[in-house]
Amino acid sequence: MIEAHAPAPVTAKRTRRSAIKGWALVASVCCLILAGQAAAQKKSKAKKEEITQTLQIPRELPGAVTGETRRLTFHVTPLSARGLLSAQVRDALKALTHETGGSPVLKIRAFAAGSGDLRRVRDLVSEVFTVRGLPLPALSLIQAGGLPLEGAQVVLEAIAAGKKEVSPHGLVFFSAPIAASDNPLNPVAPLAAQSLERLKRAIKTAGSESTDVVRVTCFLSSLADLAATRRLVESDYPRAALNYVQTQRSPSRALAACEAVARLRRDTGQRLSFQPEDGEPLAALVGAQHVVLTGTQVSYGYQESNSRLAFERLQKVLEGAGVSGRDVAFAHYYPLADPLAAQVRKLRTEFFPASAGSLVLFEGLPGMDAGFAVDVVAVKD
Repeated sequence: MIEAHAPAPVTAKRTRRSAIKGWALVASVCCLILAGQAAAQKKSKAKKEEITQTLQIPRELPGAVTGETRRLTFHVTPLSARGLLSAQVRDALKALTHETGGSPVLKIRAFAAGSGDLRRVRDLVSEVFTVRGLPLPALSLIQAGGLPLEGAQVVLEAIAAGKKEVSPHGLVFFSAPIAASDNPLNPVAPLAAQSLERLKRAIKTAGSESTDVVRVTCFLSSLADLAATRRLVESDYPRAALNYVQTQRSPSRALAACEAVARLRRDTGQRLSFQPEDGEPLAALVGAQHVVLTGTQVSYGYQESNSRLAFERLQKVLEGAGVSGRDVAFAHYYPLADPLAAQVRKLRTEFFPASAGSLVLFEGLPGMDAGFAVDVVAVKD
């Protein structure tokens, strides 16, 4: 009996041919996929390059804006530790837009901590407001020593123009009473209690109540025992927007200084009046219909002539807004060292003959040779 083994070689040969064809087909498909991916990447890269080429330079923020006093609302953005400075600024602006309900934001005061480029804050504010088709706000930009959340790099204080009247008699701006100790290691909470006690007396003297306070900002040399200070502030001012800022990373002394803004409970009958303490205006009572809010003017250089130039530039900004130095109700000063603070004290009465204000040393400002910065609130009929 003969067995049929002859066809076997043919079958094996066909199998090998089929395998070769299959591998060739797989190789062809892989080549097509790789070619498609390369084309997609090239197209994506070209698209990105095209977008980069069409980016617009951020618009310059205004030096000053004008708002109706009785409609002003005050806000402080929540702290975030997500991402770096740019991401946190975007989150803060998003939160601010949500909180203001679309009302125009007139002024932002940004305190940035960490090593990020401060100018990035300015550019992002311009970019975000421009993209959303919103009026640009005035901006004050200051580098702080720290914020009360690990990883947080920015907090924004904002003044917006609300849709309705919320302060029918006007507003009162309180200077930050300073309580200090020469030893920078001394606890801050007792100093904060002293500053807050003086602030409480000033609010009462102005005829306002704690429930009228709309914003409190405490400038502290250390945030190590913030809980004790926070309890004091939150118990006295439950309706206010609250902010806590460490002024410098390595302060030369322990310090606490808490400033505030409150609604007036009475009609003063004057567009602007001051409440003195020890010969210095501690509070500015604003009854005028409008206020001018400026961004910071920065002094570049450390001589008195440099400081004077910053005041002169701010004076021109005020004139452009229809007011003068005599209309200034309140000023914030942000010097970086004691000698610069002395220059500010000497010059401020020359340019702003009568005004309340807060003066505290800070960590830094935009610009390598910046010495101090100043922004103001002025009244306008």
